[in-house]
Amino acid sequence: MEKNTGFLLSYIKYGDHDAIINCYTLESGFQSFFMRGVYSVKNKKKAFLSPLNELEITFSTHHGNLPTIKKVELSEKLQDEVNVHQNAVIFFLADFLNQILKNESQQIPLYREIKFFKQKILEKKMHAHYFFLIRMLLFFGISPLISEEKFLNIEKGIFQEEISQKELGEELSSLWKKILDEELNEDFLVEKKYRKPLLDSILQYYKIHFPEFYSPKSLPVILEIFE
Repeated sequence: MEKNTGFLLSYIKYGDHDAIINCYTLESGFQSFFMRGVYSVKNKKKAFLSPLNELEITFSTHHGNLPTIKKVELSEKLQDEVNVHQNAVIFFLADFLNQILKNESQQIPLYREIKFFKQKILEKKMHAHYFFLIRMLLFFGISPLISEEKFLNIEKGIFQEEISQKELGEELSSLWKKILDEELNEDFLVEKKYRKPLLDSILQYYKIHFPEFYSPKSLPVILEIFE
């Protein structure tokens, strides 16, 4: 038997009662597991299948097959009174991470970063996800190079003196620079007029610099919540 601790990123029902779950684990990075009987009537573990739940997974491995879960528990008690906005952001981040972490092996700092920002969302720091999405670029070595120039050029991944596209004016470029250069401030907020343009620019950056990236399916929900 082996044991992993990991954040649940996604799951797929398999047959009538089983599931395949995808997690980013502290010990092994991205990992898929076979979870037997989770959809059976008497199984109470279905409640664990919520995005970014941190799970303690005991599993066995057999040559050529997915690791099979023998026991699963929550790593920590579920937060009380998580509202619809918090749930939507957490679902969006899980959707996003499920895509970008599929080829990632163990990175302890990355795991801690996920844990830190999930906690910020649970503490109702509802704009922390902008910070998180941009900070993830640092882990992949594709973040924009900070300089004294004013305007972000998404395609080149640099700041420059001339504006490269009208949507990325000085204010939005300055937001990018602030997030890349500073720690998350407890009072960090994005003005309403910049929320959609900032998120659009972040996703555009990923599409250009991250192979086969596509906008998460949960994007429309996030856009509606922050309008």
